[in-house]
Amino acid sequence: MEHLTSGTLNGIWCSIQIPFNQNDTIDFASLQTEINILTNSSLSGLYSNGTAGEFFNQTELEFDQISEMFASSCHQANIPFQIGASHMSPVISLERIKRTKALQPSAFQIIYPDWLTLNYDEQLSFLDGIIEAADPIPVVLYNAGHSKTVLNPCGFKKLSEEFPQLIGIKVVDGGPEWYKEMREMDLEVAVFTPGHRLATGIKEGVSTGSYSNIACLDPEAAQIWYDIILSDIDEGLRIETKVLEFLNKCILPFSKKGYSDAALDKFLWSLSGRDTTDTKLRWPYKGIDREYLGEIRKYGRKILPQFFNI
Repeated sequence: MEHLTSGTLNGIWCSIQIPFNQNDTIDFASLQTEINILTNSSLSGLYSNGTAGEFFNQTELEFDQISEMFASSCHQANIPFQIGASHMSPVISLERIKRTKALQPSAFQIIYPDWLTLNYDEQLSFLDGIIEAADPIPVVLYNAGHSKTVLNPCGFKKLSEEFPQLIGIKVVDGGPEWYKEMREMDLEVAVFTPGHRLATGIKEGVSTGSYSNIACLDPEAAQIWYDIILSDIDEGLRIETKVLEFLNKCILPFSKKGYSDAALDKFLWSLSGRDTTDTKLRWPYKGIDREYLGEIRKYGRKILPQFFNI
C-alpha cells in the first residue's frame, strides 16, 4: 500500500468498530462483514482501533487478529488504511507498531501515553521512538480532547517542524481565535477536525478532512457531504447545521447521561440498520440500549433524511 503524505491525507475516513458476542468475545464473522461493507464504499480511507474500535480494551492477540484481518481486506480492495497502534502504555503502543509494520498500512495512528501528562521533552522522546519504529511508514497523532496531554496550535507547530514523518493530526477544534491561531501556524501537516464540524473546519482554511463520527451513520452520505463542502461551502454549512441539530437533540443527551464516545459511535452505527455491530461495548463499559434506536431513527429521518436511507 502506498504511504500517505501530508498532501495526500484528506477526505472522510471511517473507523471499524468491534462487534462483541454476549460473552464479550469478539464476533470476527460480523467484523469481516463490516469491513467488507466499508471497503466497498467510496470513503477516502479506513482506520482501525480508534476510540470506537475500543483499542483500550483488547488483548494483544486480539489486536493482532483484528489488524491482520483489516489489512488483508484493505489491500485486496486497494483502499488506503491506517492501523491504530494506540495504547495508554507507550511500551505497548511501540510493540504494536513493531508487530504490524509488515502489514504495510498507509500510516500508523497513535495517541500520547495516557496515564501521566507528558512535558515537552517527553513528547519528543515518545514521538521519536514511535517514528523510528514505524519508519518508513508515516505517523498520525490522534490528539483527542479528553487526552491527558492536549496540544495547542503552537504545540502542533513545534512537533510538525521537529518530525517530518508526522503527516497528520486529529484535533478538537475551538472557536474563531483557535482557527485564527491555527492559520497563523501554517502547519505542514494534514489537520483532521471533528466530523460534525467539517464544513466549518474547511471554511476556516484549517481542515483537510475528518476521522468522521458522522460516517458511522452512513459512510456514503458522509462522503457526499464532503464533496458538497468542497464544491458549495454554503450548502455544506447548511447541512452541518442539520447535523448539529440532530446530534444536539438525539445523541448528546446520552453523553450527558455518562455514556462514552465509543458508546455514541456504536449507537450511530446501529442507527443505520446494519446488523454487523451492536450497541454493546465490552465489559466494564456500557453501550446505549437498543430500545432507543427506533425513536431516534424517526427524528433522524426528519432532520437528516440523506443519512437515514433505511
